[in-house]
Amino acid sequence: MTVGPSPAIHIVTLGCPKNEVDSDRMRASLAAAGARFTDDPAGADVVVVNTCAFIEAATEESIATVLELAADEPSRERGRRIVVAGCMPSRYGGELAAALTEADAFVPVAEEGSVAEVVGSLLGTPLRPAADAPARTADGRPYAYLQLSDGCHRRCAYCTIPSIRGPYRSRPLSDILAEGRLLIAGGARELVLIGQDITAYGRDCDDEIGLPEVVAAVAALPGADRVRLMYAQPDGVTDRLLHVMADLPNVCRYLDMPLQHASAGVLRAMRRTGDARAFVDLLGRIRAVMPDVSLRSTVIVGFPGETEADVQELLAFVREAAFDHLGVFMYSAEEGTPAAELPDQVAEDDKVERFQRVRDVADEVGHARAAEKVGEELLVLVDGVDEDGETTGRTCGQAPDIDGVVLFADALRAGTLTRVRITDSIGYDLVGEVL
Repeated sequence: MTVGPSPAIHIVTLGCPKNEVDSDRMRASLAAAGARFTDDPAGADVVVVNTCAFIEAATEESIATVLELAADEPSRERGRRIVVAGCMPSRYGGELAAALTEADAFVPVAEEGSVAEVVGSLLGTPLRPAADAPARTADGRPYAYLQLSDGCHRRCAYCTIPSIRGPYRSRPLSDILAEGRLLIAGGARELVLIGQDITAYGRDCDDEIGLPEVVAAVAALPGADRVRLMYAQPDGVTDRLLHVMADLPNVCRYLDMPLQHASAGVLRAMRRTGDARAFVDLLGRIRAVMPDVSLRSTVIVGFPGETEADVQELLAFVREAAFDHLGVFMYSAEEGTPAAELPDQVAEDDKVERFQRVRDVADEVGHARAAEKVGEELLVLVDGVDEDGETTGRTCGQAPDIDGVVLFADALRAGTLTRVRITDSIGYDLVGEVL
């Protein structure tokens, strides 16, 4: 294969928003080294697949993506290379390299800063990013993910994240703010604060800066019309944080807290704290400070040892908690985690049945919460136009990609903030008219 001075790169991103941030950083590094990018994987000199390996299903999707790319005969004959990056090589290391021979190189999370050199080595074209290269690319979307930390200090029995991303590491506030300015300059009007546990920010540092100070500093950035908090562990949601959120008008009254279950017995087996009553009290405390808050959580069904009584307690809690959005997941026994070795593993058929019961109640509650918005006038950030030609946007109560959207007929430019009267609801989606 003959490669010109500017090799064509295609990046595939799988998994969570943290992987989106990692892909942006790899894209910035490659761009600073002189690479160009293509939306067509068949026309690329190199395809970088940024993989997810959090659970078995994500690993399978990552492998299937690589195999599908490798099966493209014309591209293979032309000499296109495949780089597997991210969580999968971090988790499986040399074992993966021996099994996935279709890939030409592997770049684990900790080495993603070297992706330009890896690509250059594959192509025989020296690629080295400039020392003053920007940390990220800005893709022009009206929202962007701003990572506060990486890794995790918790040791939940089911989770692979510490083995993939290492111990908890807070990013310096100066780096966070510099990146926030870059994203705003690139068109982002909403900054979504993410990390494996953003409430633990600063616990690994000597200074007194915690999440409340970070939220206030990001909210003060010129052009940060919205700031949203994601992945807040419940034991870190303090009164101080809640009052900072309530006092700053551009901070969304929105919290995403992964509670994972309501049964104390299941939570202890998961190596987590809390129970249904403690969580109900926490939700009451949050709503007392921010009555208009939108709340999202996640729960896991089918954890080893979970009984029918545990499921009934979870169902009762889901009704009482009245989440606006709830992610429901079936437990996956992941190799190398303590939970995979526990007795009383739940049969797959039982997991599916429990998942559906909890999902049905969560949808019943969530759809009713959405219907309560009919008649309200809400500020909506326009995201763009969907495949049906309708303009879509989001209220402060709707996070990108995972919650519902607002649909309306008026053609407005992405990034516009506009007031919308809600006229109907369709499941989690809202229908409105621009005022």
